[in-house]
Amino acid sequence: MSSHRWAPAWWRRADVVVRDLPLALVLAIASVVPGVRESHGTRVGNLADRPFDAVAVALVLLQFAPLAVRRRWPAVCLAIVTAAFAVDQLRGYHTVAGVALPIALFSAGASLERRRRTAVAVLTGAYVLFVVAIDRLRASEPFEEYVTLYVLLAVAWCVGAWLRGTRAAEAERRALVAANALAAERTRIAGELHDVVTHHVTAMVVQAEAARYLTSEPERLDRALDAVTGTGREAIADLRQLLDLLDPGHDPGTGAGPVPTGPVPTGPVPTGLGDLRSLVERARAAGQPVELTEAGPLRQSPDGASAEAAAYRVVQECLTNALKHAPGSPTSVDVRRGPETITVEVRTRGTSRQRVPVGGSGRGLDGLGGRVGLLGGELVAGPQPDGDFLVRASIPAGGTA
Repeated sequence: MSSHRWAPAWWRRADVVVRDLPLALVLAIASVVPGVRESHGTRVGNLADRPFDAVAVALVLLQFAPLAVRRRWPAVCLAIVTAAFAVDQLRGYHTVAGVALPIALFSAGASLERRRRTAVAVLTGAYVLFVVAIDRLRASEPFEEYVTLYVLLAVAWCVGAWLRGTRAAEAERRALVAANALAAERTRIAGELHDVVTHHVTAMVVQAEAARYLTSEPERLDRALDAVTGTGREAIADLRQLLDLLDPGHDPGTGAGPVPTGPVPTGPVPTGLGDLRSLVERARAAGQPVELTEAGPLRQSPDGASAEAAAYRVVQECLTNALKHAPGSPTSVDVRRGPETITVEVRTRGTSRQRVPVGGSGRGLDGLGGRVGLLGGELVAGPQPDGDFLVRASIPAGGTA
């Protein structure tokens, strides 16, 4: 029985004993008020009523006071309340404090974490002994009355147990949802890191390898080194934005570690087909001959953002693979934006004959297939009869993951 959402924050943070204490106090005070005290309370058996005295006050307190710890120590609360209730009835006080017993049963059913079956067996045995004691006092009543009371008390326990099971199931469901969301987010971030790091680092490696042979041509060497530097800065900017997703509260002004010098791009990470030309230019600067063909208007609406981002990643991964596995081989990129579908086709010439795996993780194309599949699209990749390697993706234009 958790605090209601409308309760003040300090009340929700308070200990359960503090939150349960008001109920115990209100019931205890109300039970000794003359008008309430003189009303007919709970009666089990036909014992004559005994006048309200100091012992009755003590029994009232013993039945209501433990309700303050009904969630902290449910078994202790139930034991004290049950014993006090039995004495109350056997002495003939028949006070209104008898309402504490179903409350204690409900709380025990909802809060007991273990040995619940043992508790039920002990309570049932105690009830039988209680009925026998009443019978020996020659104040017995029809057997059906005892059964009815037992059923009512059992209902209070069962409702609490049902509430406990419901809470446990809800907690398990939330934990499963959180675990699935965490796994999906990890997969997504791993895919983004793969796309960003692999593409930029591959381009840097190829550019650096090419620069090794340009020592006799200073101007071309400078251009090659500038390309490596620019690619590295772009990689840093992209990684920073990915890290901001992982740590939104990060303050760049207080972060530790070296800060790169020079103009580091701070704009958004390229994720749309509008950035294809700069992506192709970087591949060309790395020494990969790339031909780009585009058809159809670029979509700027939010509905097409996910589809265009996926299409961009397809091209990025394909150019990265071309740089790694077939450097220098002509590569064509054909992007067609239709009213309902974005089609991307990337072909690398002669890759099937020349392609040698170099440090590939194998997750690039698999990750692309998953990304495109989430949007309801399809990706096909493989060698062609003419020796080329072809990647073709078809993505619903308005698809959103």
